[in-house]
Amino acid sequence: MTDSQSWLPGGGQGAGGPGAGEPGSGGQAAGRDGGDLGVLLGQVARGDETAFGAVYVQVSGHVFGVARSVLRDPAQAEEVAQEVLLEVWRNAARFDAGRGTAMAWVMTLAHRRSVDRVRSEQASADREQRAARAEVSYDVVAETVAARLDAERVRRCLSSLTELQQESIALAYYRGYTYREVAGLLKVPVGTVKTRMRDGLIRLRDCLGVD
Repeated sequence: MTDSQSWLPGGGQGAGGPGAGEPGSGGQAAGRDGGDLGVLLGQVARGDETAFGAVYVQVSGHVFGVARSVLRDPAQAEEVAQEVLLEVWRNAARFDAGRGTAMAWVMTLAHRRSVDRVRSEQASADREQRAARAEVSYDVVAETVAARLDAERVRRCLSSLTELQQESIALAYYRGYTYREVAGLLKVPVGTVKTRMRDGLIRLRDCLGVD
């Protein structure tokens, strides 16, 4: 976890001091880290940088702990912790003592932002996986079916296949799943999926009269 000077907006203490509307380094908060967190948040809401330094001392370790428990990756957990503490600085006025303790409010922010990061990372990984999925190779029969034959004829020929052949071809060809994904969805071995698809495409070729 970085110290309070290394990440705060404005770069901590410098020749010109912290930027307008941004927390300072928190260097003056050493004597106030035992103060009531709810009271300190009220002071932060009024722009008190020293109070924010005290808040930082009290909650930073807990915030990082929540982020680490959700994200596992220390580097990402630190990034999220910094985002949460910045959110506390900017939105301290939103804390409502009538709805819970100050620490609970901060921990809720930490957990919510950590979960958002997980979802964002997963969505990004899913997009990359879909974009990179090119491992399924299809017989020329399947391409000819899509390009040249009418849908009704295809449906009629598909109906002559076994249920497993129909499901495998539909999932792989029309929905873009890999053999392994099809096998997982249908709960059958990968080898079975490949065999059924090969046999099914041969039957489609014969039914459709594809050369």
